[in-house]
Amino acid sequence: MMAYMGRQIANIPDIAAMPRGGPNASWLDRLLQTDRAEYLDRDDVDEDVKRSVIDALDVMGVLLREHERNAEQVLQEVATVPDPRILELGAGHGQLSRKILEQHPTATVTVSDVNPHSVAAMAASDLGEHSRASVLTIDATAIDAPDRSFDVAVFALSFHHLPPPLAAKVIAEGTRVADKLLIIDMSRWPSVLHIAKLATMAPFALVWPFAHDGFISSLRTYSPSAIQALAAHASPDIEVEFGPGSFDRQVVIARRNR
Repeated sequence: MMAYMGRQIANIPDIAAMPRGGPNASWLDRLLQTDRAEYLDRDDVDEDVKRSVIDALDVMGVLLREHERNAEQVLQEVATVPDPRILELGAGHGQLSRKILEQHPTATVTVSDVNPHSVAAMAASDLGEHSRASVLTIDATAIDAPDRSFDVAVFALSFHHLPPPLAAKVIAEGTRVADKLLIIDMSRWPSVLHIAKLATMAPFALVWPFAHDGFISSLRTYSPSAIQALAAHASPDIEVEFGPGSFDRQVVIARRNR
């Protein structure tokens, strides 16, 4: 596991202009990014379309065992804590929190999202009635909670939605309210492979909302060097580690030196 301190990374004067591939991204990598928002992040898109994307994400998560893998990763970070307090940011459908509650008999989970429609759907589900779960509307860039309220905060498959200034705020806030911030997100592929990936996705993106958002997500995903720069911008006291991921996902653990 590789660890980096924020102060070891040169501070970026204009973090908003930082490429998704990081401060030293190649010219080709800089072309493979976009400011275009996904359907999930647009106010002009019907809620039924957004819900179809969330439902498709849920189905893919079940088929690929993504929810189970992510829950195992979260619980690994609190393996020595008897009754872990866990905050899920950007929960969407809430399946990650469900798996955490299934896998750990004493964990308490605060399930949150900034989208009130997603929060309402989760609150109306089994999560809203679970004795160890709280469903709340929370903006991950401005979390209304005291310092170190949680043992771990997790932001799974949502980090790429944020532009650099807001992504840095999530790192700052997540490491403030929790001892650790676990970010699980898509990997940013090398440029040539990235082009091939986009070419296979493009025809489906024109007609399928899930594929449309997947195409945009690929362009908006941050590289490890970009995440290091975001952490350095958030605070020089934040340490970032990259855990074992895979070709299609990266695992980041951020924490403050307290």
